Amino acid sequence: MIEVDAGRDVAARLIEISPDVVFNALHGRWGEDGAVQGILEWLQIPYTHSGILASATALDKERTKAVYREAGLPFAQSMLADANAVRAAHVMPPPYVVKPYNEGSSVGIYIVHKDANGPPQLADDMPDQVMVEVFAPGRELTTTVLGDRALTVTDIITDGWYDYDAKYKPGGSRHVVPADLPAEIFDACMDYALRAHQALGCRGVSRTDFRWDETRGLDGLILLETNTQPGMTPTSLTPEQAAHAGITFPEFCRWLVEDASCDR
Repeated sequence: MIEVDAGRDVAARLIEISPDVVFNALHGRWGEDGAVQGILEWLQIPYTHSGILASATALDKERTKAVYREAGLPFAQSMLADANAVRAAHVMPPPYVVKPYNEGSSVGIYIVHKDANGPPQLADDMPDQVMVEVFAPGRELTTTVLGDRALTVTDIITDGWYDYDAKYKPGGSRHVVPADLPAEIFDACMDYALRAHQALGCRGVSRTDFRWDETRGLDGLILLETNTQPGMTPTSLTPEQAAHAGITFPEFCRWLVEDASCDR
């Protein structure tokens, strides 16, 4: 196995190494949005996870919601807005969430509470266009799909909200696997995650995140996003769900490598 720290010379490095398979462990723009997948297709090197179109669509939150809508899946209503307009005034009644429309790992998220005195003061490095989304209260749930199989549902418990530190720092969150949920909600998460995976054209593994407002029953369950390259760290959710399904971490990685291909 050869590790490559992907930079702008990644194509030259791959030509030099000439690997049999690329295990894509990148996150965010360039690595998860179809860009690296395009390089791998061009070089005809088999790779893991989703292909160009599914990767690009899933990282773009607005396009993801268009796919959810066509598939009949529930999601939080949102709009794209100019970042300066969002800084100047409330563009929708609070509570709402402001986020980049093409990032992951809870990067650049602002929660504007109902009693907020004014609009959020977005950082200068936020994109010119941002997503403004109706705030969805409730529990944070997630389901992994491996191939054509939904694995289980995890209930993510945090002291605050599930931000970057809660995702990646040891002790930042507690995971209840499988989630203690009514059967109707558990089954719906499994069904919705598989339908999202298929509607987006994902390959290999994906993980779909949910919010569930217990006071509203099934009507309170919505999809937040689908991750085409879920985390593989010691605190990550997908390897934990695979382990619950009886798949060890080496077996999980082996499955992904053996599933690798071009034209994904």
